[in-house]
Amino acid sequence: MTTFLITSCSKTDNQQAGTTPLHVYLTDDPAVYDAVYVDITDIQIRYEGSQADSGWSSVNMGRKGVYNLLDFRNGFDTLIASATVPSGRISQIRMVLGPNNTVVHNGVSYPLITPSAQQSGLKLNVQADLVSDIDYRLWLDFDAGRSIVQTGNGKYILKPVIRTYVDALSGGIKGTVNPLNSTAFIYAVRNTTDTVATAIPDAASGMFIIRGLNSGTYSLLFDGINNYRDTSKTNVTVATGSLTDIGTQVLAK
Repeated sequence: MTTFLITSCSKTDNQQAGTTPLHVYLTDDPAVYDAVYVDITDIQIRYEGSQADSGWSSVNMGRKGVYNLLDFRNGFDTLIASATVPSGRISQIRMVLGPNNTVVHNGVSYPLITPSAQQSGLKLNVQADLVSDIDYRLWLDFDAGRSIVQTGNGKYILKPVIRTYVDALSGGIKGTVNPLNSTAFIYAVRNTTDTVATAIPDAASGMFIIRGLNSGTYSLLFDGINNYRDTSKTNVTVATGSLTDIGTQVLAK
């Protein structure tokens, strides 16, 4: 199993308590070339409020190296990095390229020249609020056709045109159960009988979070123990990209 990590950085005012799973995908628009190979060596994010030339955090990639952009056209994409990062507002993402960038045109391979200004990485604006405990996907939509410039002497220059967009994958429910020893399990149920997920409240605080829920309406079933009665809470609405807070649920004997 591959483990993805994110390097530490100084905390900014726009980083928040909690963490957010973030998955970065690469996709591409159509182009007239046979292949467009880009050598991706690092993916970095920066939180809003960080200093202009600092505050970048590297997301360790699952596979560093050369990708053929044209493999990911017409709705196809590939996961290139994944990490659990501090929650908060990220302002930019940076793609760092290695030296092995080439384009194949009419069966002939040409090196893709990368201007020196891009050697430190391609900085892209994102402006995305990452909510704690909500999974997010971020796409780097590479326009290969507009990103390659052919010079008069037959050389090819890489001037990437990349669109970024973010999509929250799910929502969740959070709350607190009292008394602390009143329940062992909490069940999120849809359609009366379909148990989707479970949670165990924290022994010290009674807090719980059920994450990874599709948008819709749920019932919460609280499994009473220690002579506390089973309890339910109905019509709990979940929206993608947010956590529904039910407050405190009190179980009775």
